[in-house]
Amino acid sequence: MVLEELLTPEGAERKPWHMLPLGALYASIAVFLSLWIFREQASLIVVFLTVMACIPLIYKIIVLEENKEQKIDKEMGILNEHRKALLSFIYLFMGFVIAFSVWFIALPASMVQDLFATQMFTISAINNQVTGNAASFGLLTDIISNNIKVLFFSVFFSFFYGAGAIFILTWNASVIASAVGSFVRSNIEKLAAAEGFMRIATYSHMYALGMVRYMTHGIFEILAYFIGGLAGGLISVAIIRHKMGEKIFNRVMLDALDLIILAVVCTLFAGIVEVYITPLIV
Repeated sequence: MVLEELLTPEGAERKPWHMLPLGALYASIAVFLSLWIFREQASLIVVFLTVMACIPLIYKIIVLEENKEQKIDKEMGILNEHRKALLSFIYLFMGFVIAFSVWFIALPASMVQDLFATQMFTISAINNQVTGNAASFGLLTDIISNNIKVLFFSVFFSFFYGAGAIFILTWNASVIASAVGSFVRSNIEKLAAAEGFMRIATYSHMYALGMVRYMTHGIFEILAYFIGGLAGGLISVAIIRHKMGEKIFNRVMLDALDLIILAVVCTLFAGIVEVYITPLIV
């Protein structure tokens, strides 16, 4: 109850950057509680606790967006209004990633193993052999196919559970943070062995490289999932609050369809960036 009152949905849309420290706070509290109470299952519990903290706010934002459908007539106008919600979601996600990755780097290895065991297993199962050439077309289709599946899971989760897509997005945040943290740790160890020292500047440099490596394409994927989640949530709220065939109901359905199409476009673009651009950056 205390956590959900820290920021109102109107405040989140008016000043979306406030969602970044809020996301970091939610994730950090979840890290502490997971290691303290549920250490053996911490890698999954940390995701659930983070989700529990932010679901009330996310759901209120979705309801707020649905209410706008009745006040704005032009389609481009309503899409522009949705931009505020999506921006607040992105800041929330970045707060998760920053907090999880910082804890991954700062905590002792034994705690990291407990806290991110499932995430690291997931990363090890992903094919990272990506090259920036035309031979990667098969990999591109695999990545896009997988991302489209995740996108529609986000739509369905939000449709059936209101703000349910936040679980998928929080899980993705923990996986990306684990990848960034692992990248930083491995490179810091190499530099320490070669130069014999570890400085804050080195950590900062490696952290920035890790974020660029995984967020260059990741930000577009996550944007697509948030758009899909918003679309599913709008449909869910519209079905509860309006009758099928009503003008407002039809408007919400059309708006949700536009959002899903936009999400698919973002997913395609993210796949291209991941296969052909990200490997050339780092």
